[in-house]
Formats: sequence, structure tokens, C-alpha cells
Amino acid sequence: MPVGIEAWLTQIPPITRAWLALSVATSLAVQCQLVTPLQLYFSFKSAFTNAQPWRMATTFFYFGSISLDFVFHLFFFMRYSRMLEESSFANRKADYFWLLLLSSVMLLAMSPLFNLPFLSSSLAFVPIYMWSRRHPSTPISLFGLFTISAPYLPLALVIFSWVISGTWKAAAGDLIGCAVGHIGWFLRDVWPREMVGGYSVLTEAPDGLRRLFGDL
Repeated sequence: MPVGIEAWLTQIPPITRAWLALSVATSLAVQCQLVTPLQLYFSFKSAFTNAQPWRMATTFFYFGSISLDFVFHLFFFMRYSRMLEESSFANRKADYFWLLLLSSVMLLAMSPLFNLPFLSSSLAFVPIYMWSRRHPSTPISLFGLFTISAPYLPLALVIFSWVISGTWKAAAGDLIGCAVGHIGWFLRDVWPREMVGGYSVLTEAPDGLRRLFGDL
């Protein structure tokens, strides 16, 4: 029977668990000087002109060196990604992966406009934003200091991120993640209900991906 950290990890749903493991492993690899951040960041020139396609993935797993900001982003992304995957995407691994994949593509396309070489925190705010919109009446206690309603959670975390990082660029990346999260929420929750009345490839994973994840 799993005990300790192994038991804790097995309780995390699979997509969030894989994302968490890759993020921790990437930061540890940098900390141990096995790789450098220069080998992980994304730019169109490096990824395509220089034929280094792995950068399109590694940019989403490096949360920076192990620090307070690293712990902050990792904790909140893991908490709300887990809650979203366990509730809205329960037994729908392919759909949750599809949400994150489409969000990643949007962030990659937007990154040159905002000069964001690392997009991990931006992607982390996508499930945070979507969870907050799907639970609008839930009260959230932040650090035991004050209580807010769920829709204000992303903004509160952006402000806190800016305070602990001391730079506007960190907050800008988080805000872009909120914007992409809003697009995902609109396509899944608003558009099918009020404008089209059905789902599309933008909201549900293709059948091939569902078979891969065993959802069919």
C-alpha cells in the first residue's frame, strides 16, 4: 500500500500529476546544472529556425529556480488544476489534456507579442481561472488573512505574484494566462449554451485522443 508522498501523489489526478512531476523535475534539473534555462525557453527563432522543437514543451514546465515564487505558482496551479480535473473533468482525461493543449498553442502564438520566453505560470493560470468561473459562489480564504469569492481569485493571485516577484513581467504573464483561460471558459461554458447550442473540436477532444486516454 502506498504511503507518504507516494500515497499523496497517487491521489492527484493523472494530468495534473504528470504536469506537476515534469515541472518539479525540470526545475531540479536546472538547480543541479544538468540543463540551463537557455536550453528551455521558447522563441520562434530557436524552436523553428534553429530546429529545437522541444522548446515548445519545456517552456511550460520551467517555473524558475526554486524560490518563494516557484512554490507560490506550483502550489496554486496544483491545487486548482487538481480541483478542476476532479470536478469538471472527472473521467475526462482527454478533454482536460485538450484544454491545456489548445491553451498552450494560444500562449505560444502570443508569446512574441509580450516577450515571454517562459509560459509555465501563464498556463498555470488557465485552470485557476476556469475553476474560479465555474464556482462563482465559493468563498476563498487567502492565507487566512481575508476571504474573497472565487471569481476574484485570479486577480488576487496576479497581484500577489507581482508583489513577491517585484516585476511587472511576472504579473503580465499571469494576466495573459487569465485571458487564455477566459477564452477557454467562454468556448466551453458560454458559446455552446447561448450562441451555438453544441460542442466543437475547440471544446471537446477528438475521438483519437479520447481512445488514447481510454475515455471511449
